[in-house]
Amino acid sequence: MLDWLLTRLPAPYRSKARDYLVLTRMDRPIGALLLLWPTWWALWLAASDFPPVKLLVIFTLGVFSMRAAGCAINDFADRKLDPQVERTAGRPIAAGRVTPREALIVFASLLVFSFVLVLFTNKLTIWLSFAGAALAAVYPFTKRYTHLPQVVLGAAFGWAIPMAFAAVMNTVPPVGWLLFIANIIWSVVYDTQYAMVDRDEDIEAGAKSTAILFGDADLPILGILMATFLLAMVFVGQRATLGWPYWLSLLAAAGLFGWQLWRIRGHDRAACLWAFRNNNWLGMAVWIGIVLALAFR
Repeated sequence: MLDWLLTRLPAPYRSKARDYLVLTRMDRPIGALLLLWPTWWALWLAASDFPPVKLLVIFTLGVFSMRAAGCAINDFADRKLDPQVERTAGRPIAAGRVTPREALIVFASLLVFSFVLVLFTNKLTIWLSFAGAALAAVYPFTKRYTHLPQVVLGAAFGWAIPMAFAAVMNTVPPVGWLLFIANIIWSVVYDTQYAMVDRDEDIEAGAKSTAILFGDADLPILGILMATFLLAMVFVGQRATLGWPYWLSLLAAAGLFGWQLWRIRGHDRAACLWAFRNNNWLGMAVWIGIVLALAFR
């Protein structure tokens, strides 16, 4: 798809455009999808039905622009770390194809675009957006100082949840904050799986992560976190009075979690990366459950 789009540009600009698209991970949309599903969970729950089309468009575009901004600032923060890790050594900044200054310009431009989108909502959502931008900017630097950067990532990825409730309802009810907490737990699960891929190299490079913190107890702790996420989502379903399709979606989520744990039991790097990506289907399953539960009321 990217190659097809790039052919529409004049030849002298294609190489640099590709580098910017890779910098913002437009060639790997899985991260955006993991941010999109919880945002859609929140929009449908806040509206108790199909959300207003304007807000659906604003938040969907915002998901992709903020995720792209987060990737740009992440690579800027990791510009000295990435060359030491095999999987990230080819990234545009690490490989010298994009300068740190260019990455900061891309980050700032995407933040401005995202803020313009938010201006079409209400005052509460606009105020909440400042906290979201701060979380997105701070997250990449936390891996230097704490073994819990995945928690900060979860808050950054999940901040669209209270914003979505605020945009639809002009308030953030308890179920919105409960969903936000559940999403943080889920984010720690899948980003720990992702960090397990690079654990040995991260240790050598001096980076920190929950994968390093959990160590040999990673699988039992992941199992506990998965169960806690499912319990939190049970409470969400109770508060939102959702029907049987939602409960079936949680059963599907539990099955996917079990499959992930089984696949990564040997700590194979490819299996850990597969488990991370598999969470896309989990997020979609829960969204379908919410949509159908609301439709069958």
